[in-house]
Amino acid sequence: MSYPFATFYEMVVHNADMRGSKTALFMDKEKVSYKELLSKADNLAGYLHQYGINQGDRVALFLRNSVEFVVSLIAISKIGAITVPINTFLKEEELNYILEDSQTSFIIASEIHEKVIRAGCPKKLLDHIVWEGGFQSSDIKDVHFTDALNKQYHVNFAKQSISDTAVLIYTSGTTGKPKGAMLSYKNIFSNSQSGIIRAHITPKDRSIVFLPMFHSFTLSIGVLLLLYVGGSIVIIKSIQPFSNIFKQTLLKKVTLFFAIPDVYNALVKAKLPWYFMWFNSIRIFVSGAAALQEKTLLAMNEKFKNAKLLEGYGLSESGPAVCINPSEKTKIKSVGPAMPGYEIKIVDDNLIELPMGEVGNIICRGDNIMKGYWNRPEATEETIINGWLLTGDMGYMDKDGYLYIVDRKKDLIISKGINIYPREIEELIDGFEGVKVSAVVGAFDDQCGEIPVAYIELDDGTTDINESELKQYLKEHLANFKLPKHIYVIETLPKNATGKVLKRVLKQQLLEASGVNPC
Repeated sequence: MSYPFATFYEMVVHNADMRGSKTALFMDKEKVSYKELLSKADNLAGYLHQYGINQGDRVALFLRNSVEFVVSLIAISKIGAITVPINTFLKEEELNYILEDSQTSFIIASEIHEKVIRAGCPKKLLDHIVWEGGFQSSDIKDVHFTDALNKQYHVNFAKQSISDTAVLIYTSGTTGKPKGAMLSYKNIFSNSQSGIIRAHITPKDRSIVFLPMFHSFTLSIGVLLLLYVGGSIVIIKSIQPFSNIFKQTLLKKVTLFFAIPDVYNALVKAKLPWYFMWFNSIRIFVSGAAALQEKTLLAMNEKFKNAKLLEGYGLSESGPAVCINPSEKTKIKSVGPAMPGYEIKIVDDNLIELPMGEVGNIICRGDNIMKGYWNRPEATEETIINGWLLTGDMGYMDKDGYLYIVDRKKDLIISKGINIYPREIEELIDGFEGVKVSAVVGAFDDQCGEIPVAYIELDDGTTDINESELKQYLKEHLANFKLPKHIYVIETLPKNATGKVLKRVLKQQLLEASGVNPC
């Protein structure tokens, strides 16, 4: 594919020239035109450069959904630095790891996260923070976002290639430690271009963004795709109250609604006002980040006669989109065919392609595939082979090239669309006094999709542990969504001949003993 822009900044410059007065961003009563977006980005880029941020440096965003998030993304692009969007649900220890691993030079953060930032930020970065959200501090070193915009420093656009790294998206692997997926401008723009073709997106479209912007799905599809085509974005700071999302969807005439299955599960049960059902402008609902239940898809299509709910599939390492159902021909239980310009194959463990309809490993190739993992060449070589990304997921394809997912990554738990990796939790539990070994599996939950459940085998001679102390210990080290919702102490964990815990056996025991459905 060929692309009209090489960077996010060039994209906004183009739109400012072509659609200067058009509203690019809506947030509450605020409107930001493309021309204003460019001006704000220019000013912030000048401030960052004056501060010492140069091409290739990493700038972390620990921001809630906001105009400032988008402005920062464009400004960082102008100076050729790399954006590191960070999950704002993380605790201090987890934040510190990502900042250290990415060798971040500067942070732009929301004042509502001040406590986590102060505690988790390396000391060398405490004087390298710009705050969003009316931050009031007696520390003269603290700088507010509006102050940075008012500095009026100038910086020339850094010469860059479309293959340069634009974003580091941190995603955990089987080791439990997060890895930074290096996404280039080409990776993300290929998602934009393919999405425009598949979903027939035009500059008239408006998306509503209430899912966190730090998530690769929201960032690439909900935000950058609309800026790429010259559309508009309706930004929602907080998902609560949820009624505000419907209000803004109606008032701002939203046409594209991006969400995770939990939202659609709630939507089919919600009693929406008649005027919303009559006057909303939604033409496409897109579901991503987790599997969508068949009953939810059917109920949504029955409830919203003038719109289509399209399920897609992808992962952070692929920009993130790989495939999505076309509105002209959706297939229930399928995540659709590969997006334009991409390839999908089903292979065995030796990477030999399997016949149509046979279940195997899903691999994909295209301009969307990441450059690799930040400072982890060995992990990159294990994940990308001859240009093909090994997703770790299992599935099959039909005669029309539609992909069907039959299993996720072996141990992955997805709660409200956010990945939870058991190994990270297990390593913490295993370090608690009296624990010999642990195993964490996912169980079905109506509200979250999945919840983590922990099984513990005690040290020889230990008959009991203080569960409340263990929970407090985990709470100090893990984000709330990663905390096991149930902890079971059992005599012996089931293992194979090599000592590896058999999690499938645990899931079956979970069903039989407690009635909690395993996933």
